[in-house]
Amino acid sequence: MNDAAPAPTPAPAPRRRARVRAPELIGKGGWLNTGGKELTLADLRGKCVVVDFWTFCCINCLHVLDELRELEEKHRDTVVIIGVHSPKFVHEAEHAAVVDAVERYQVHHPVLDDPELATWKQYAVRAWPTLVVIDPEGYIVAQHAGEGHAHAIARLVEELEAEHEAKGTLRRGDGPYVAPEPVAGDLRFPGKALLLPSGNLLVSDTTRHRLVELAADGESVVRRVGSGERGFAGDSFSEPQGLALLPDGKVVVADTVNHALRTYDPATGQVETVAGTGRQWWQGAPTSGPALEVDLSSPWDVAWWQGRVWIAMAGVHQLWTWDPEAGTVEVAAGTTNEGLLDGPASEAWFAQPSGLAAAGDRLWIADSETSALRYVEAAGDGHEGYVIKSAVGTGLFDFGHRDGDAAQALLQHPLGVTALPDGSVAVCDTYNHALRRYDPATGQVSTLATDLREPSDAVLVGEDIVVVESARHRLTRLRLPEEAVRVDAVAHRTQRAATEVAPGTLRLDVVFQAPSGQKLDTRYGPSTRLLVSSTPPELLAAGEGAGSDLFRELALNPDVSEGVLHVSAMAASCDDDPANEYPACHVHQQDWGVPVRVTADGASRLPLVLAGMDG
Repeated sequence: MNDAAPAPTPAPAPRRRARVRAPELIGKGGWLNTGGKELTLADLRGKCVVVDFWTFCCINCLHVLDELRELEEKHRDTVVIIGVHSPKFVHEAEHAAVVDAVERYQVHHPVLDDPELATWKQYAVRAWPTLVVIDPEGYIVAQHAGEGHAHAIARLVEELEAEHEAKGTLRRGDGPYVAPEPVAGDLRFPGKALLLPSGNLLVSDTTRHRLVELAADGESVVRRVGSGERGFAGDSFSEPQGLALLPDGKVVVADTVNHALRTYDPATGQVETVAGTGRQWWQGAPTSGPALEVDLSSPWDVAWWQGRVWIAMAGVHQLWTWDPEAGTVEVAAGTTNEGLLDGPASEAWFAQPSGLAAAGDRLWIADSETSALRYVEAAGDGHEGYVIKSAVGTGLFDFGHRDGDAAQALLQHPLGVTALPDGSVAVCDTYNHALRRYDPATGQVSTLATDLREPSDAVLVGEDIVVVESARHRLTRLRLPEEAVRVDAVAHRTQRAATEVAPGTLRLDVVFQAPSGQKLDTRYGPSTRLLVSSTPPELLAAGEGAGSDLFRELALNPDVSEGVLHVSAMAASCDDDPANEYPACHVHQQDWGVPVRVTADGASRLPLVLAGMDG
């Protein structure tokens, strides 16, 4: 018999991490939410820092802002989240627009305005959103692209807290965030509007999480609907957007950040949830079924068309429908791939559809990230179903303000569309601060009005059109002009420089390392997915399509010198605990659009970091 005490179990050694010093945070636009102070990494020493590269047009970036709120609150004395605003569109490089976005989306941490992408380039970022974790000694320890990483970052933060508490390099206490002064007013960043049968106007008061009914003058408040606080219970909303009148007189509301549809009854004031669970839809979840049992993803607008409510599901780049009589939802168009691709509804690609307008046999769509005006119509010629067609716009990277023939006309991130009595369409050309018009009869695009600060929706009221000026926090009534406004044409491409790649074979590596305490979930088959395509399609001679490996050998067409690689990756990881029969699992996913240029001395490998560090 051995009476000696058992040897103590050694504590697990901390995981070795690559020691890469974090580059300084620099941006020509300066700092927001710091009380006027300029921050440096030295000011943040002793804290766990999460740098969030975002841009306010990007729905995935908005999802990540919401994912980070719990981490931000739970670890307030040890973690500092720093937003680095890295613009895609020209309008997003305007400092005033960044100031508006920080308030609009209730960003409660310091934000660096980086209009020239200086810090983006220093950190070699390739996608919105990207999260970089810096330890209390100023070294990068992890990088994550896309959504679904909050749980992994929370685990990493706990490890860093323990490690640096023991080393004496952790500094607790308040961070550098300084809240701005609140602003009074009846509306704050309103999103969409609806003309009620009474002649009053119902407006989604997005940033204040409520609906506001205004009198016919568009100014006098009749009533406010909702608690005014972010929530899902009772009559609370969370950043509501689209509104549509149902045949029974109720209003269906796109309750965007709650990932739900609600109805509001103007007669009784009652608010009811009719679709969605309050959880965000992820790849692999059901895409049809009982409306209250199926997850949705950032519904941005709604329209009553052909006996159903059509939903601009911005969060997954699709159109869905809700059938009130059957009580069901289902996908109606789109594959979840982000881009501009016309054709049968089930094969089409969208990019954050954000505005809908029913007009007879067509449903018009403001497809914001492709700066496009598109529509749905019946397939015809004896074919069943619907087809998607584009009227204005060419893809993810071209935008501007150019009138004339629709084939060469340009918009910039439109959020709203309105059918006009003469069969034409008014487009709220949001980032051009303009109201545009497309006439299907002539194929011409013109400008109706300018100097509208971020117009996001418009409704017809008699012979007038009432525009939601989101960034001026008001409704503006315009008489529809007989003649268009003359505008000097401008055209832009996304600011990101093309990645130079070598001709021939290109090795694509999506870097994914399962978070601490987790492993890839292979119980039911492959837990990773990779989808690759290109614009133009001729760029790839081989390597396009879907597969389960997170690497791919791509053959580049020697006759095509530049284009865009579209890469979509997904990985599912679960808690690595053999004793747990039902481990918690997490989905990590991201879409990349990578502009590439083929050059003799370009790279032969293209790494895209989904989670971890590229060794």
